[in-house]
Amino acid sequence: MHFQKYDHNYGRRKLMKNMALGAGAGVLMPLNKLFAAEKELGKAYPDELMSIEMYTKGKINTGDFITADNVEIVKELLDPIVFEQIKTMGRKIKIRKTETDWTKMFPAEFYEKTLANVNSGFAAKFNADGNVVTPDGKPWTGGLPFPDPKTGDELQANLAMSWGRGDYNQYAINDVVFNPDGTKAYDYEFVWAELQAQARIDGSVFKNKKDLLRFQSIVFTSTSDVAGSSFLSTWYYDQRKFPELYGYLPQFRRVRQFPTNQRFEPLIPGVTWFLTDPWAAGDPMRTWGDYKIIERKPMLGAFNTKFNSDNNWVAPAHGGQNGETFFDTEYELSPEVAILESKPTEYPRAPVGKRLAYVDVRNSIYCGNIRFDRQDKPWVNFETGFGQYVDGDKVVTGADGKNPAWSWTYVMSFDAQNGRMSRAAHQQKCAGGYESVFTADNDEMYSRFMTQQALQRLGQV
Repeated sequence: MHFQKYDHNYGRRKLMKNMALGAGAGVLMPLNKLFAAEKELGKAYPDELMSIEMYTKGKINTGDFITADNVEIVKELLDPIVFEQIKTMGRKIKIRKTETDWTKMFPAEFYEKTLANVNSGFAAKFNADGNVVTPDGKPWTGGLPFPDPKTGDELQANLAMSWGRGDYNQYAINDVVFNPDGTKAYDYEFVWAELQAQARIDGSVFKNKKDLLRFQSIVFTSTSDVAGSSFLSTWYYDQRKFPELYGYLPQFRRVRQFPTNQRFEPLIPGVTWFLTDPWAAGDPMRTWGDYKIIERKPMLGAFNTKFNSDNNWVAPAHGGQNGETFFDTEYELSPEVAILESKPTEYPRAPVGKRLAYVDVRNSIYCGNIRFDRQDKPWVNFETGFGQYVDGDKVVTGADGKNPAWSWTYVMSFDAQNGRMSRAAHQQKCAGGYESVFTADNDEMYSRFMTQQALQRLGQV
């Protein structure tokens, strides 16, 4: 017989109390102390926050599927758009065991860098301009700036400073857009590349570009009507500054600069996501504001979801009217998720009123963020699955060449107002001969993807 030391609602009450006090993560003890000591994560939470069986009193078990028949049992653990997808659109989600191994929640190098910072007492702070800096006021040198985020600003900084949590990441992507009736509207392929100029794991400043944070480029390779279209965002370290956005459109045969508000429009026809959506930090941190943690609670989400090693890394699909709208996904119960609210304060013409990001405090990564319109109505849910690239005995190695890669595995960007779905898969390779890579010669990739000349050259291939 198992005896509970705490009553069933103790964990949730303590999370609410911690939020009111501005405390860090953890219920039974501070989560950051366990992280520093590399000890069992479960020591920070009572059993009912670590086990879906105990939380639901045996009504849902590990290995079960959440469907329309039982979703009401876990309604409070789901974001509202996911709940409606299960309830009305035939979506189903398999429940996996809650992960307790810190090393499986980060890229290995990023984890080691963060752990070294914590154990040496090397902590980030905000300077007078609201930018993340080291204790002596210099630009941040890599790893999570705030491993124990207590405020909305600290939580957002963890999302914003290094998206893919590596010095270079390149993703081959397939994005299928579905109409409300489940039919395919578009089927795009593209490569997305990110190069950190600062906040790098190796602690260096790339090409001495001390005024920059990152470069990010997109090159569309299929279908024929958009192939060759490419875009480059150059991000300043000063998060008050707007990125410079350039694009090459083959029909005009030239590179042009796009206005800042292009971040709130689709780059290509049909997709439901904007540049503002990815990473729950698609715009510089200080061009948004009013960051606040509005709730801390346990939640179900794709925090350490399954990687599919077959079929070019693309998971099977189900649901919707034609059985293809949703990827097969696994969710787990995170003992503590911070719901982060923010607003686009420096974009007076933005069609977005606010964003809610659901951030797992174990590793400060989101599983979804909901974009609301100006009437405060839920608009688009940008759901993202993250996890190690391990599938049985099949392992994709990360940047160090020995530990498993960790990255996003899928995105489902669902427009709840018109029923359209952009279903993006992180593939092994895509049209145009591009592959997903987690390490590369940074100088070579800069020349290949991260200049205006590169945009034009890529667009003409």
